[in-house]
Amino acid sequence: MFNFIMKTSMSKYMQVTGTPHHLVLYSFSALNYPLKFVNNKHINKHNIKSLPSLSSSLMLSARLDSASCCALRQNNGVGIIGGVSVLSTLIFLEKLVLWSSRNGNNNGVPFIVCSDPTLRQEAYTSSCYSNTGLDGFLVSENLRSKRVFLEQGGARCIVMPCHVSHALYGEITLGCGLPFLHVAQCVAMELKEVGFRPLEAGCGVKVGLIASEATLMAGFYQQELHNQGFEVAMPDKATMERIIKPAMKCLKKKDIEGARNLLRVAIQGLLVRAANTVILASDELQCLLPYDDPLVKYCVDPMDALARSAVKWANTAN
Repeated sequence: MFNFIMKTSMSKYMQVTGTPHHLVLYSFSALNYPLKFVNNKHINKHNIKSLPSLSSSLMLSARLDSASCCALRQNNGVGIIGGVSVLSTLIFLEKLVLWSSRNGNNNGVPFIVCSDPTLRQEAYTSSCYSNTGLDGFLVSENLRSKRVFLEQGGARCIVMPCHVSHALYGEITLGCGLPFLHVAQCVAMELKEVGFRPLEAGCGVKVGLIASEATLMAGFYQQELHNQGFEVAMPDKATMERIIKPAMKCLKKKDIEGARNLLRVAIQGLLVRAANTVILASDELQCLLPYDDPLVKYCVDPMDALARSAVKWANTAN
């Protein structure tokens, strides 16, 4: 068993507790100084050099047991199921702390994080097309066990900052008695509150959606947007093959500028089709454009909506 205190940019201090098979991070002090890698409005993870090694050393694979102690005692604690990308999970934590510290709130939101880097991208993408196979069952069971652990750890609300994991939302939430915020619901409801007007006569308000093939095929973003009365514009097959997928490959090759240029083309293509705004529902494309890029004002990061919804819930529960 180990127990130590880690100084972090996400809060003044963070406690790390666990065993070689089990790790939980939770905050217990408010943010009282600027975040280290927030560029005004947007975090640019592609300029971060040190976080991947840090996250790899701290976010250990989790094998959960019911004997774990209750980490949170507050009635507004948020439990966070880490996604495929550990770095994206850390960025979500930054967003959560950033939004919770707005309007002079120095207390922040108490949270617990459970992350398992052994669940690789390949396992998710193969299982999220259809959750009827063995892989889908194993992944949903794994994530559901993390949800149960967070509940036992004192969380009173659950969030999952991973797009593709929401394809298994129904299975993961099975038997859950706590609020479990859905990222697509959060972003769709926020966009509804904006009050967009149609850009084309005779058409409804149109929202662009850029995501990985697995997320698009899962269909939960489209469903939630339709539920709020939006039309959804997505890249066609040619755009996916010639622009979106090559952009992902550029990122793997560390060709950031090449990926940015391709993403700009994809966004402009949806704006030309009269989309009022474009949702970037992809961990890979998250924060890819610099904050001062002219196209940023037309884009929405669903993880910001999820973080704001979690903060809103926590403030209400408190």
